[in-house]
Formats: sequence, structure tokens, C-alpha cells
Amino acid sequence: MDTLKLKEAKDMLADDYGNLYIYKNKDFSFTKYDSLGKQIGKMMLTVPYKVQTVQNPLNVPLFSENAQEMKFVDQNMNEIQRIDFKQKFGFIRMTYAEDLQQLWLLDDSTKRLIQYNFRNDTTINSFPFDISFEDLTDLLVYEAKVYVLTKKHIRIYNLKFEKLFEAPVDNGKRFRRENDTILVVANNSILKYVPEKGMSVVFDDPDAQIVDKNILSYFEIKGNKLYLYSLEKVKKARQQKQQEIELQTIEQSTGKPVENTGEKSNGEAEKKSSDNTLEQLIEETSEVQAAGVEKLIN
Repeated sequence: MDTLKLKEAKDMLADDYGNLYIYKNKDFSFTKYDSLGKQIGKMMLTVPYKVQTVQNPLNVPLFSENAQEMKFVDQNMNEIQRIDFKQKFGFIRMTYAEDLQQLWLLDDSTKRLIQYNFRNDTTINSFPFDISFEDLTDLLVYEAKVYVLTKKHIRIYNLKFEKLFEAPVDNGKRFRRENDTILVVANNSILKYVPEKGMSVVFDDPDAQIVDKNILSYFEIKGNKLYLYSLEKVKKARQQKQQEIELQTIEQSTGKPVENTGEKSNGEAEKKSSDNTLEQLIEETSEVQAAGVEKLIN
């Protein structure tokens, strides 16, 4: 892509069709490009908006804490719906669009988590949720669990406001849900929440300015250039790196070099195969010699 399109980008998102969305905080512009870099649509916003997700490009939700409203835009970046929270709620600090009917709202004035059906303008449920909203960057609700992301932590609660999990996160920006998998997109890394184990890094680059992923690739902006990485290749590279780290740890603890088990097993197999061939040749030679001796005697 043209470096001018990537310059001064505050955030980048990629949908599952390979389209890119660039948000610039300087002029509050939100621009969509196709996979070849051609501009599809552009919105000039008057106040800052947070883009929740672009996984469904037909219905992209944007929330503004300043304006206390939520917008939905279509695949051409045209506004298709706007929801005003000022008339019905206190001060909404964060929102999560669960589907095309329901929103989850964190109301800072009443310290409650609200399940709201915006299609028929009704409040379905309201739960006491007295948490700190400092550095809050994203919210996700899935299977009766509330995922809260700040710049420094991820926390998971149930709907009774009981904390189930907490872990440090460096510059967390937003959640991404892929079926049952919960991902955290940070400034230059992407982490996966593994139940009962914690957070696992699936992609990172300390030199990246912005990172994101879709179902096919990892994306990053580095040096005002756009890079794409295959999910499978990144996975193999991380596995190889992990094996090297484990070998180094063993060597440091034992003080002895550790052979590559894969190469060793291949070597043993070749040696065994060679031994079997030699034994077979000896047996065949012995049979020939025995037949010759028997012929001479006769």
C-alpha cells in the first residue's frame, strides 16, 4: 500500500475478506481499502470513535464516549444506524455489540453492566458491576463471562461480579473473538486466552507500529509499510523457537549439550536399516558357501 495511506495511522483492522480499515486520530478519519489498496469508502468523524470489530463488514460498530452514541456502518462506510445513549442512560464508558439486536453497556454513573436491546429500545438485564474504569480499552461478553481489557490487564468476571481470571497485558487495545477463542490485540502483539492456563502469545514484533489479524493472516504496519504473515508459518516458527528455548534451558541446567532428538531418531533408524542389510548379506553369503561345499562333497 501507498505509505501515505499508512502514515499517521492510529489503528488498523482487517476483515476476513482482506479489506483494510485505517483509523487516523489526527483528523478522525476512518477509511476502508480493498486488498489491492483501492479506497472503498471513507468517513470523516467529528469526535473520536472506537471501532469494535470489522469481522462482519456489512455491519461495523463504532462507539464514541465523547458523543455518547454508537454508529453502525455498512460495507461502503455508509451509516445505517445511530443509537443515542444520552437520553436513556447515565454515562456509558464502554459498549459491546453482541449481535444485530443486543448491546452490553458499562454505565459508569450507576456502576452497572446493562444488557440492552436497541431494536425495540428495552433493557433486558442490569447487573451491579463496580469496577475501575481507569485505562479501560475494551469490553466483551461471551457465554455469561465478562471480559474487560485495560492497557495493562485483562480481567474476566462472571455476571455476579466475581473475578475468574486476571493477567498482565502490555498496551492492550481490543478483543477479537473467533468462535470460542478469545484474542487480545495489543500495540505490537496478539495474545490468546487459554482457559485454565492463561495468556499465550501467538504473534509479536517489537518493531511493529500496529498489528491485527483475520482468519487467514497476521497484519502489521512497520516503517509505514504493510506486512502480511501466514498463520501456519508463524505457528511453525514459534514452535521451533520454543523447542530451541527448551533445549537451551536443559543445556544450561545440565551443563551438557543436548542432541536434536529428531536427528538422533533418524540416525538410529538409518543405522538399524544398515545393520539389517549387512546381516542379510552375511546370511546370503553363508547359504551360497554352504551350497558350494555340499556340491564339492557330492
